[in-house]
Amino acid sequence: MLVWEDNTPTPSNAPSNAPASSVPSFDGHARNTQPSPALGLQSVASAQAIAQQHAQQLVRPAQAQGQAATQRRVNAADKRIINGQTDVNQLVPFKYKWAWEKYLATCANHWMPQEVNMSRDIALWKDPNGLTEDERRIIKRNLGFFVTADSLAANNIVLGTYRHITAPECRQFLLRQAFEEAIHTHAYQYIVESLGLDESEIFNAYNEVTSIREKDEFLIPFIEAIMDPNFHTGTQQNDQTLLKSLIVFACLMEGLFFYVGFTQILALGRQNKMTGAAEQYQYILRDESMHCNFGIDLINQLKLENPHLWTPEFKTEIKALFNKAVELEYRYAEDTMPRGVLGLNASMFKGYLRYIANRRATQIGLEELFPNEENPFPWMSEMIDLKKERNFFETRVIEYQSGGALSWD
Repeated sequence: MLVWEDNTPTPSNAPSNAPASSVPSFDGHARNTQPSPALGLQSVASAQAIAQQHAQQLVRPAQAQGQAATQRRVNAADKRIINGQTDVNQLVPFKYKWAWEKYLATCANHWMPQEVNMSRDIALWKDPNGLTEDERRIIKRNLGFFVTADSLAANNIVLGTYRHITAPECRQFLLRQAFEEAIHTHAYQYIVESLGLDESEIFNAYNEVTSIREKDEFLIPFIEAIMDPNFHTGTQQNDQTLLKSLIVFACLMEGLFFYVGFTQILALGRQNKMTGAAEQYQYILRDESMHCNFGIDLINQLKLENPHLWTPEFKTEIKALFNKAVELEYRYAEDTMPRGVLGLNASMFKGYLRYIANRRATQIGLEELFPNEENPFPWMSEMIDLKKERNFFETRVIEYQSGGALSWD
């Protein structure tokens, strides 16, 4: 569980792009101060407030429409992604069949970390000549970011996004996604434990490594805004706050912040190094691609139902966030790769990140931010070709198989 130090409650209408000086700091060692109730859940009163709000949300349709609401059967056409008045407990009749199809696809994609044999990785790590110092730095930096990143994503889903989505088909996917975030955290812990790494060093890297900390600090305001027990959708400002949070997590966190690390570890696997870790990263990349594309579908459907949210001013703000995210992920690439290694160097990632950012931007209806960028790592297409990623608004969901069906060649 991540713990942030924050003695000032976050207002529900706080700007999501607050300057770094106003971002709550996190300190894994400080336990005597009152943490942010929405994130740390150290305050029983705050936890109760969140639970009470959620309970009120469950019965809100009946209260809003009177006792007759409990007598009427749900009409699929009445469902809405947010601010819906239909019963959120009734999964069917389906309106958002794409969400249900993606839920079924993720279930077929199930895997567990212990299925992966780590014996070769352990032997290679223990061999003084097995890996270079630059390769070891990449592995430790990667794990330092990812061991807490998926906890961030899970907290955002469970304590934030899920409470505000009123389409039960979409909630069903979010429940599966939250479980998969737990699997990913488990996988990184399994790698750390297998290699015998210093757990306190790796798990506290988000406090101690600047390039990791900056990425997490970028995300925190978007998490806190929708986790605030006093935050409710229903106004243009708050609905835009939620939409902004969905874009940041689908397009920038899962759709951009993960790709330097994925490329680095998969590059090691291609050279027959750390093949167990690379296999797990391949499974995780496949999961995250599904999460990203579901999030994009959710964003696009929300936009269709609420076109008044997609204002020129809002789009300008989103473009600025895309540019900032590319900058932060490139700094992370420079930090993890101060010298060339694995046939890669940090500068190669500048074009790659811009290429990915263009893809994410166009998927949600923005123009390309960096025209004419190409993929400098065509071999990554063998793992998950960005050009072959599809969301509901383009074609049917990608067919996935269970984790055991993947092989590492």
